[in-house]
Amino acid sequence: MLDNMKLHYVVTCEEFCRAGEASGDIKKKLKQLGFPPDIVRKAAISLYEGEINMVIHANGGTIDALIYPDRLEFVLADQGPGIPDIEKAMVKGFSTATDEIRGLGFGAGMGLPNMKEYTDEINVESVLGKGTTVKLIIHCSKSP
Repeated sequence: MLDNMKLHYVVTCEEFCRAGEASGDIKKKLKQLGFPPDIVRKAAISLYEGEINMVIHANGGTIDALIYPDRLEFVLADQGPGIPDIEKAMVKGFSTATDEIRGLGFGAGMGLPNMKEYTDEINVESVLGKGTTVKLIIHCSKSP
């Protein structure tokens, strides 16, 4: 049986090509631990969306992954500008990304909506000028 595991990642804003490294590493570890493919997919998609959001909007941040036999918990935190209207940000297609970012294929307004869709629980707390913390939980019906 899997012991509890905690992983910590620093997400930098240096280059878009580095975005996805943390979510990719977590995906790899979950596969190695024997989590079911649907759980791995949910985690990978939701974390990648969060990671991209941190790069685009917050100049990076951190991801803490808590891996339990029955659930995955992820805490994504940044010290960016905050989200002025969380309810609006949860609507598919809404984005505050610049035209330049959209031109790169990012910022299509699917970040938070996809994070919500691919997790069982999401909690978004944001303070303008201080940052945003997103907690994601994925329940695992079958332990690895």
